[in-house]
Amino acid sequence: MFAILWPILVAQVTMFSMSFFDTVMSGQASTPDLAGVAIGSSVWVPIGAGIGGIFVAVTPIVAQLIGARHKKDIAFQVMQGIYLALLISILVIAGGAFALDPILSLMGLEDNVLRISRSYLLALACGIPALFVYQVLRAFIDALGKTRVTMMIAVLSLPINVSLNYVLIFGKIGFPALGGVGAGVASALTYWFMLLITLTIILRQESFTPYQVFRHWYCISLKEWKEQLKIGLPIGFAIFVETSIFAVVALLMSTFNTVTIAAHQVAMNFATLLYMVPLSISSALTIVVGFEVGAKRHRDARQYSYLGMGMSIGMACICASVLLLFSEQVASLYSREVAVIQMAQHFLIFALFFQLSDAIAAPIQGALRGYKDVNVTFLMACISYWVIGLPSGYYMASYTTLGATGYWIGLVLGLAVSAIGLLGRLLVVQSRHKTLEAASSEKKRI
Repeated sequence: MFAILWPILVAQVTMFSMSFFDTVMSGQASTPDLAGVAIGSSVWVPIGAGIGGIFVAVTPIVAQLIGARHKKDIAFQVMQGIYLALLISILVIAGGAFALDPILSLMGLEDNVLRISRSYLLALACGIPALFVYQVLRAFIDALGKTRVTMMIAVLSLPINVSLNYVLIFGKIGFPALGGVGAGVASALTYWFMLLITLTIILRQESFTPYQVFRHWYCISLKEWKEQLKIGLPIGFAIFVETSIFAVVALLMSTFNTVTIAAHQVAMNFATLLYMVPLSISSALTIVVGFEVGAKRHRDARQYSYLGMGMSIGMACICASVLLLFSEQVASLYSREVAVIQMAQHFLIFALFFQLSDAIAAPIQGALRGYKDVNVTFLMACISYWVIGLPSGYYMASYTTLGATGYWIGLVLGLAVSAIGLLGRLLVVQSRHKTLEAASSEKKRI
């Protein structure tokens, strides 16, 4: 478990660090640049994460094929995932071209912030095809248990991203100073760099040769697209529902002043960084649980699930302690303005409660994906976030003296409800597989 987990954790933290440095370095340029990138990220992150969730379907599919010793079918599944990723990237770019201006115009942003947000998103769109294809290939590599490979790809990509940020945001070595827009250009270029590295590794590294992923260019199979979408769409929708509520709250924060928008982005950005720990455990559980389920070792699948939850809760306690002790230092990383730092410290206190709920919910989501049980997760996300979390947060922010703090309380409430509901679903699924395992053992005995 740990052998698979720790490279995923390094890769996740490294990948998120790109967003972290985008935000921090944009904030050092100016507060409008920080707010512009914050709004742009709030629009893109739920869409990108939700669609990326579709490609996560490749992980349990490949993991179960390996567990069942059907390796010859893996290349076909991966190629279908790549075709699907390219089609979806075209649809996203085309849809964004029509919807971007109407969406941003509804937010009532200051002209400068609106301009930065729009340009940031347009620059980022140039890297979408590379990002989506990379996510399919990463799901394939991780499903094989080769998580150190994706870790190294992420580690190599981070300094490229930071260097490009430095050059393009602040205008170095002859380039114009683009501010927050430069962060979008840097991210797009980095996505293409990551895809190039990944393709090179798969084509040249001997450990991937037996799978012959690019040996044959298969025809498009609508049947396999349907199978991948059957698993991937509920995963993607669940991720979209979860991330979009944070994006909607960020957009609702735009009714407050620029300092509040910036402070909210600071606290949410760092809370998301800490979330990389349970998210990494979730990804590892999808791999190991999927492998054990494919091999029909249901008892081992249950043990991995509980092991992952225990590790996640332990790490959450450590992260919460760090956040409590160093909130001022964390806020100071993002901004030089005293008002932003003080308000961000206030919001960071609520991030403590995020850690406990995420420590339970995220590993369970990963385990359920390993079982290919994804529909209830989507339903649970809709109820906990959109029926409970957002309405309660909106009420507290609009009709009480809590103001912007009310949204944070609503988010914490939604996360807690999600964690409880997912735990109940995991117990049901494990009980069902336990019954099947007992019936199979009895049949063999007879």
